[in-house]
Amino acid sequence: MRIAIPVMENDKKTEVSPSFGRAPYYLIYDMVDNKTTFIQNTAALSAGGAGIKAAQMLLDNEIKVIIAPRYGENAAKVLVDANVLVYRNIAGSAEDNIKAYKENKLDVLADIHPGYHNHGK
Repeated sequence: MRIAIPVMENDKKTEVSPSFGRAPYYLIYDMVDNKTTFIQNTAALSAGGAGIKAAQMLLDNEIKVIIAPRYGENAAKVLVDANVLVYRNIAGSAEDNIKAYKENKLDVLADIHPGYHNHGK
């Protein structure tokens, strides 16, 4: 199973990005082989629809769980329709959040914000 966390840098010790759709990178952690990789968020600079594009990119990378502080309603629809679980991150690094997930210490992220539509205008 693969987990994604929006992050600010290509480093497990980096902080979790405050934005799901416009995070510069995603940390991808594979629970089976205990490997961490990073992908650049190509949707981050989109004039609009960054959350939807980011969600689809993560689905294309076979993500089943996302750990984030929030996400918008359009991204939520894509992720919910694909049965991806989204958990609220805790304060600390991406590495701290992976550990918390493994220890069942994260809450499901149920509050979805309306998003930042027309971001580029």
